[in-house]
Amino acid sequence: MNVIPKISPHLWFDKEAREAAEFYCSLFPYSRIIAVTRVPDTPSGDTDVVEFELAGQYFQAISAGPHFRFTEAISFVVRCDTQDEIDYYWQALSAVPEAEQCGWLKDRFGLSWQIVPAAMIEMMRSGDSAGIARVTQAFLKMKKFDLAALTAAYRGV
Repeated sequence: MNVIPKISPHLWFDKEAREAAEFYCSLFPYSRIIAVTRVPDTPSGDTDVVEFELAGQYFQAISAGPHFRFTEAISFVVRCDTQDEIDYYWQALSAVPEAEQCGWLKDRFGLSWQIVPAAMIEMMRSGDSAGIARVTQAFLKMKKFDLAALTAAYRGV
């Protein structure tokens, strides 16, 4: 039996909850579809409720019609250890080039993601106000983050 956490994200899709969950599970290690439940005769018609895990984080998704859309007000942060990892997730997820800015992208389902170097998070927590200012000025000019450029900016190189 799976342990469902007290609080978890729930994503509303028009028709593609299962497709989205399968796609996301294909990208992230330690991910899987837990269950797909067909709920008949709802106000939106027959709907699918999909339970899945991404990198061990529990999610639910529903295919319940075009009543709601994703906005940038909610996004998922993917912490990356290397530039190769940043490039991998960026290539796999980015589907709306005009939405790309400061490590943010939008996928083909309209969901926003932030592909962020773990090292940058540590730089921003460092308390080095000059380094933080340099990193901030560097990343404001970027779409996809360049880990080497961010590191150089932080160091003042």
